[in-house]
Amino acid sequence: MSISGASSSLYNEDLAPAKVRNWGAFSIFNVWTSDVHSLWGYYLAASLFLFCGGFVNFLIAIGIGSLIIFALMNLIGNAGVKTGVPFPVLARASFGIWGANIPALVRAIVACFWYGAQTAAASGAIVALLIRSEWFANFHQNVHFLGHSGLEVICFLVVWALQLLIIQRGMETVRRFQDWAGPAVWVMMLLLAIYLCWQAGGPRFTSDIPMDVLLEKTKDAGVPGVPGSIASLAAVAAIWVTYFSALYLNFCDFSRYAPDKAAVRKGNLWGLPVNLILFSLVAGVTTIAAYDVYGEVLLHPDQISAKFDSLFLALLAAVTFAVATLGINVVANFVSPAFDFSNVFPKQIDFKKGGYIAALIALVLYPFAPWEGSAASFVGVLGATMGPIFGVMMVDYYLIRKGEIHVEDLYRENGEFRFQSGWHVAAFIAAGIGALFSSILPNLTNWLPEWWGVYGWFFGVGIAGAIYYVLRAAKVGVNRPVARA
Repeated sequence: MSISGASSSLYNEDLAPAKVRNWGAFSIFNVWTSDVHSLWGYYLAASLFLFCGGFVNFLIAIGIGSLIIFALMNLIGNAGVKTGVPFPVLARASFGIWGANIPALVRAIVACFWYGAQTAAASGAIVALLIRSEWFANFHQNVHFLGHSGLEVICFLVVWALQLLIIQRGMETVRRFQDWAGPAVWVMMLLLAIYLCWQAGGPRFTSDIPMDVLLEKTKDAGVPGVPGSIASLAAVAAIWVTYFSALYLNFCDFSRYAPDKAAVRKGNLWGLPVNLILFSLVAGVTTIAAYDVYGEVLLHPDQISAKFDSLFLALLAAVTFAVATLGINVVANFVSPAFDFSNVFPKQIDFKKGGYIAALIALVLYPFAPWEGSAASFVGVLGATMGPIFGVMMVDYYLIRKGEIHVEDLYRENGEFRFQSGWHVAAFIAAGIGALFSSILPNLTNWLPEWWGVYGWFFGVGIAGAIYYVLRAAKVGVNRPVARA
């Protein structure tokens, strides 16, 4: 689409509405295989398994969560198909042409945390393989700097650098990479499960992990109730939904390349509820089998593969897990900040430069390793920051504008979305109050119940969305017609 009267401060080729739309259902499906089939995805699924106290409970909780994820992704996905614009541009409709830089930066910073977490997970798989060698094991134990072993630092830097090569040719390279990286890890996960089940004497769908072990492993996650209770299962579903909170915002970065909504729905159907439940089933079976074989709870697949007697299987697992994690980082944590940083300074920063900035921030975060600790807590804290943004955007798009946006005005300084000097006061009031209850109070005070943080993303969406709707009804911060066909 050619935008007449577009401002150079709001427009570049990367931010423009998509012209080529060749991402069919298979490519959308592989967005999710790349996103879910990673070491962190497995780690989270295996961790949540412990809260359920049994296999059936686990599948019920994950199944409910996966259906919610499917519905939410279709909401933002359909907006991407219809408008053809990436997340930071779509955010201009609700936050204003300049105000949209704030949610874009929030999403970008969150992506940097995830970028570091996934890179650390991938490098950990390589470390687990190398320390099978006595020389590397000694180096790993005796050389330390930046708060990590020397071997960990070297592997992190290598994996970090390899990811930058993938994006040299833009989004089409991303699509081709994810189309084979996602399915590859599925094969490896199945091999891992089959190998462990064979060693355990066959697959089992009942867990004999003692309750005291479950309580010890889950005590610091802030999840209410004992493993297997209704409260615990509800928390598992909520955490699973929250895990995808970043992509609720920027899935339109991918769906805008799809030819129609049908392709997005079909890709989402197979990639989300079907794929998520099957992946979680494999994670649950593997966790049970690993406990039966090794007598301990192993949540990281690289920890499991490192125990294999076969060097070939251990090597195959390490390489596959590392490649798969490169896939999710490119899909979930490189594409979004690349667009987001470009949106803030479109004249100075293009897609590639934006991605390089994200990678650099992740590198700076590495010595502090904020992703180490409870998987549930890490997911909850990051996810809660994005709930209010999603609530405002979806209420604006579906309830206020009824799915109709004048796309060209998203790129004009004096168009419909200028609001108050480029900032929409109503959106920031709503998002600010939502953030107060989703992030600030539960994480920085003890004024709210301990379980509140588990549902922080939901509180953020609901509170911010409701307040925004009321303020728009009262015409707060509105200086142009609400919508134009």
